[in-house]
Amino acid sequence: KKGIKNMYKILVADDEQKIREVIKEYAEYEGHTVYEAVDGMQAVDMAKEQDFDIIIMDVMMPRLDGFSACKEIRKFKNTPILMLSARTEEYDKLFGFEMGVDDYVVKPFSPKEVLARINAIIKRNKSGNEPVGETVKFEGLEINFTARDVFIDGEKANLTPKEYDLLFYLVKNKNIALTRNKLLEEVWGYDFFGDDRT
Repeated sequence: KKGIKNMYKILVADDEQKIREVIKEYAEYEGHTVYEAVDGMQAVDMAKEQDFDIIIMDVMMPRLDGFSACKEIRKFKNTPILMLSARTEEYDKLFGFEMGVDDYVVKPFSPKEVLARINAIIKRNKSGNEPVGETVKFEGLEINFTARDVFIDGEKANLTPKEYDLLFYLVKNKNIALTRNKLLEEVWGYDFFGDDRT
């Protein structure tokens, strides 16, 4: 292991023990601390009790599926969520993003890819390229870049980290026409699917 690495507190929620073990083994080797949940309900409870740097969840879980768990967690936390899914349909991914999912990994996956995505998501959410102490006001919208807070007509907006990143990117690039591909690449951090509608 070279240099000093960031140590993350990770929650892995999957009903398959093998999946949890593989992610845990690789993440702990990198110096991260991993907590496990066996279903969506337990993941929601654990997310209420403590703060995690990222939550990794399977879509298909007993008691509460990953999408529903994500929706519940979004009511009280903006922790980044990485979803594991055997389903690759675009509709599933779009539905997940609407629920507050930050990124997807399709099963079967490479543990190294999962760790790379964890690092990319957390880095984006804690990125230091935001203007320090700067607040932007436009009509009824106010964005505090330091606190990552957004207010609409004085009311705090409960944005997911991904929604905030998208808003920040659009504000940073105002008066520039951005393609869908460019947004997906810059905000989600990698090439996605579909065409490049503006």
